[in-house]
Amino acid sequence: MAESTRMTLRNIHIRETSAIDLNAILAVERTAFIDDEEVVTLTRDLLTDPTAEPLVSLLAFDGETPVGHILFTKAQIVGVDRCPLMHILAPLAVIPDYQKQGIGGKLIRAGLEKLRVLGSERCFVIGHMDYYPRYGFIPDAAAQSFPAPYPIPEKDKDAWMVQDLVEKATEIKGQIICADVMMKPEYWKE
Repeated sequence: MAESTRMTLRNIHIRETSAIDLNAILAVERTAFIDDEEVVTLTRDLLTDPTAEPLVSLLAFDGETPVGHILFTKAQIVGVDRCPLMHILAPLAVIPDYQKQGIGGKLIRAGLEKLRVLGSERCFVIGHMDYYPRYGFIPDAAAQSFPAPYPIPEKDKDAWMVQDLVEKATEIKGQIICADVMMKPEYWKE
């Protein structure tokens, strides 16, 4: 890593996004997922999907330059009318020049804290099995009675993870559903 990049990390700050940040968010997603325009489309659609609310969207900046984004959208349990507030983390993006420098972790921690303040009891993620447990996610949420919206292949079952955000989370269990635009089988592969 170049010395100049290391020095610029002193300027990293995270803030909640607003509607005026859409282009910056999509630029981060497009740069981070260069070969996956579907992630960019999903992010844009989630930000405008009323079934995703309440959502938490955060941008990380190096000075004035957006370098990372994280999005948490509402999750529910199938058939439960008065479901406690829960969220799904998707996506997390850090542009390549800033990866492996702790920015993703800062976004996760800041987002989970915002969820706690919002009153969210649980957070789910489908992601890398060596990464997300570092931030408190427990692999194989299905084994804890929280099956994913679509079946996860047995070899990837640990990629579907959960984290309680409060000390005594509601004991309601069941299959998770999420925002309408994310309810497609192709989004549920690790």
